[in-house]
Amino acid sequence: MSTLGNPANIFWHECPVGKAEREKLLNQQGCVVWITGLSGSGKSTLACSLGRELHTRGNLSYVLDGDNLRHGLNKNLGFSAEDRTENIRRVGEVSKLFADAGLICIASLISPYRKDRDACRALFPDKSFIEVFMNMPLELCEGRDPKGLYKLARAGKIKGFTGIDDPYEPPLNCEIEIQQKDGVVPTPHEMAGQVVSYMEDRGFLEAE
Repeated sequence: MSTLGNPANIFWHECPVGKAEREKLLNQQGCVVWITGLSGSGKSTLACSLGRELHTRGNLSYVLDGDNLRHGLNKNLGFSAEDRTENIRRVGEVSKLFADAGLICIASLISPYRKDRDACRALFPDKSFIEVFMNMPLELCEGRDPKGLYKLARAGKIKGFTGIDDPYEPPLNCEIEIQQKDGVVPTPHEMAGQVVSYMEDRGFLEAE
């Protein structure tokens, strides 16, 4: 006896228009720019600045912001380790679809656990996963505290907050690392420029 939901009864359907054709239409290569880092490290700022820079260059991108996604796609998930893993898994799969469509997907999430980010990377065997680590010190992020979450975490009103009572595991082999230079944080334009330069050098901003 087999049910309809059994994987053995589900088949992959190929369409005549593939990723290469879509990339040629858009004159770019579909990929994901995965921005990870502590809360307050500047992930969303970079994501929006990068999206604007790509737009001015004629490249089509879309930002998947962690907080925004929790208003819809992931609104049924909490912040336990299991829910965080599922949160990242879903975003990884959606990012893969965007990249397959030929778009530059900019995913901006704390994504604290290395194994979850590596699982997303594994979805892109063609090396189109660009991990950007916002390597900003906890003191800086906590000093910014744009959402007031660090204050609540320090007061014990939020449990399992990344960087306070839950770990953040930094990338070991990220493609891009953004950090302070002589104690000065790069401007959003400078950060976006660093990512764009990387993408340009590797041919992502034009079709093969």
